[in-house]
Amino acid sequence: MTITLSIDGQNMPVTWEENEAVFALKKALEKQPLTITLSAYGGFEQVGELGMTLPSQNTQQTAQPGDIMLYNSSQLVLFYGQNRWSYTKLGHMATDAKSQLAKDKVTVTLTLEENND
Repeated sequence: MTITLSIDGQNMPVTWEENEAVFALKKALEKQPLTITLSAYGGFEQVGELGMTLPSQNTQQTAQPGDIMLYNSSQLVLFYGQNRWSYTKLGHMATDAKSQLAKDKVTVTLTLEENND
């Protein structure tokens, strides 16, 4: 099973990390998909409340465009620019998502799907 991420209805290919936060997110998505509204912040990211707390292993790092991070154990952050802060990395989008993310707000849906391999 893998997590599928869509931004405003468009699926984005993601390489997910193998860490406790991603495992806990998958467990939560077994019950139901998660749809959240993210808001632009700082001109380089979209951030929104997950509605749950995930285990974090924060390290100081520079987020790159396409990175998906966990902030404060409860906020999902999608980057279309760079920022240096303490995050837990969840994954990385394989395609440039700046055109989808450089807006005031976006709707993100996370679902758990069967692997196709």
